[in-house]
Amino acid sequence: MPRAQLPRRDPSLVLDAYLREAESLPGTLTSESLFGNDRPLEFEIGSGKGLYLKNAATARPEHNFLGVEIAKKYAAHAASGLAKMQLKNAMMVAGDAQKMLPFVPDRSMIAVHIYFPDPWWKKKHKKRRVVNETSMAAVYRVLASGGELHFWTDVLEYFESAIEMIAESVPEFGPPLPEDADEDEFGDEPAYRTHFERRSVRHSIPVYRVHFEKP
Repeated sequence: MPRAQLPRRDPSLVLDAYLREAESLPGTLTSESLFGNDRPLEFEIGSGKGLYLKNAATARPEHNFLGVEIAKKYAAHAASGLAKMQLKNAMMVAGDAQKMLPFVPDRSMIAVHIYFPDPWWKKKHKKRRVVNETSMAAVYRVLASGGELHFWTDVLEYFESAIEMIAESVPEFGPPLPEDADEDEFGDEPAYRTHFERRSVRHSIPVYRVHFEKP
């Protein structure tokens, strides 16, 4: 199902504090270098239109949120949502998350979120999937003890292959833990973390949800 066309952005919104290019980021990615404080840092890979980032930053103002989206127009749209709500604890990056992970210090994040990543259906394209051996090893490295990796998808084949790959390449994570949609998590947006999840639920498409916890 193709993505809906993005609405026109409000030209009066100033995005300087909410949208960064990957090339302009500091050499080390931490709460201190990005937000100027030492709050717990959460990272969303593939933020899309930014629904999760906006709602999570609103619900947990004591945390910082860094979202990354490879499609610049979607990154800008997500940043516009943050700017409209004047959320000082979240920002978007237009870039490739896998290229950013090496600049995140060991054990410095409390959560990594990957919701409905591009499935890259064709066999020859599956190597482009964001959930791969290299990225999962990097995610394990950057998570603090007790930190969590959240992975949701509506593609069963992707879900099964990712779970198997993580078990083989990063066995330290341990078994995946089932995760339910939390109807009370975001109040006005019950049960939906992303626009893709809302679409899947509305069209009766099953959603597969797990998280891993670093010992």
